[in-house]
Amino acid sequence: MQFGIFLLLQSPTAQPSSDIFPRALELAREAERLGFATVWLAEHHFTNYSHISQPFVLLAHLAAHTERIRLGTAIVPLPLHDPLLVAEAAATVDVLSHGRLELGLGKGYQQYQFDRLSASRTEQLAAYDELVDLTVAALRGEPFSFSGATRQVPETLLYPQPIQRPPPVWVVVNSTHHAAVASAAQRGFNLFTGTLEPISALTNVRDQLDALDLPHRPKIGTQRPVFVTRSEAEAREVVEEVRWNARVTVAMRHDLGHVAGGVVLPLALPGEPDTGAILDDRVVIGTPERCIHQLRRIRDGLGADAFNASFWFGDLAQDRILASMQLFADEVMPALTS
Repeated sequence: MQFGIFLLLQSPTAQPSSDIFPRALELAREAERLGFATVWLAEHHFTNYSHISQPFVLLAHLAAHTERIRLGTAIVPLPLHDPLLVAEAAATVDVLSHGRLELGLGKGYQQYQFDRLSASRTEQLAAYDELVDLTVAALRGEPFSFSGATRQVPETLLYPQPIQRPPPVWVVVNSTHHAAVASAAQRGFNLFTGTLEPISALTNVRDQLDALDLPHRPKIGTQRPVFVTRSEAEAREVVEEVRWNARVTVAMRHDLGHVAGGVVLPLALPGEPDTGAILDDRVVIGTPERCIHQLRRIRDGLGADAFNASFWFGDLAQDRILASMQLFADEVMPALTS
């Protein structure tokens, strides 16, 4: 497996952005030192669930402070944007990073954000595949035109042109929706999937792709909260930080979240799993041996060859995150990459 880190830049206690962003830079530079392949940034708007509203701006900053690690979006909610402006921003980061961009695209899921950006989720989702194809067409670095059901573009050339033409493209798919998996793979995209299901219920996407007899091998990526420790007690303790992210994610996904002054109130969810169930089937948290076991289950259950570790969740202190990353790099990664 190939390993990256995923950053959301959440702040349950609504810390100032001036305190949050330096932590992201430190984690990205540490990830590069430890041998992680990619740092991935989310994109969200208008709540303390994430301080990353402009991932390309932050990626450009990270590009100036790193040399090797690849820089990814996970994901840009394309229906909130004009695809040509996304392509311009993506190309700019690719040039500034000397060809290190990984472009992750998705539909977005928080109605709260769509409402505040005056975007119709229903209308834009119907046109989603065209938005993706137009973005990729612009990133090929040559004059293009586009004729779709919802968008017409006369001959156009993107400035700047990216170094990678186009950069690797990742799209979010539901692993149980075989038609969506096939469509994305046949268009040459890598896949993000399997982040919401229990580990025991993962659907093997690699088997689906192998049945398609594709001329290329798409990558299958996924992510989970990760915390590596030698203490079982500490593993159980940090699950409470996982709960904050899970509660907010589910509430905002289903338009149930209550937001006051930009702060999401994380209410307990009906049927919420207990600590043991979360440790057993939802996360990669525990001793190095336990984390290796969980990652093997994810690799084999999903057919994944890329895993993005969400080391920073809830209000975990920076020193604990850094220690977890070090232990992961020392004892977990070698068992899955050899």
